Amino acid sequence: MSEHQERILLIEDEKAMSDAVKLRLEANGFSVLTAYDGQTGLATARKERPDLIILDVMLPKLDGFMVCRMLKFDEKYRNIPVLLLTARTQQTDVQQGEEMGADAYMTKPFKSEELLARIRALLSGENKKAEA
Repeated sequence: MSEHQERILLIEDEKAMSDAVKLRLEANGFSVLTAYDGQTGLATARKERPDLIILDVMLPKLDGFMVCRMLKFDEKYRNIPVLLLTARTQQTDVQQGEEMGADAYMTKPFKSEELLARIRALLSGENKKAEA
């Protein structure tokens, strides 16, 4: 395949959603790590240092906003792009995501093509702080 398979950490507590996204990403050549709660996700991010993190907001143990903040305000991990993927569509949620340092915000339900396009843009360094 490619010389470097990009690794994505998917932090999503809904198993069906996680499996569906993981399958789609792997079909598009990405290596995918998964975590089902915020605490495990944060630990995995720190240990594995993925190329990108897809993060649900409503998670058990530690919500996505806190996970994002803890990574983005840490010198060692701040450059890992974080894409918040959530059912929360309120403008205040989008704003909070931005304040926590998220690089992009997408709402569920979403189209796989849009998610892949957003991931590729973030990995290539384009559209920092893009809106859904």
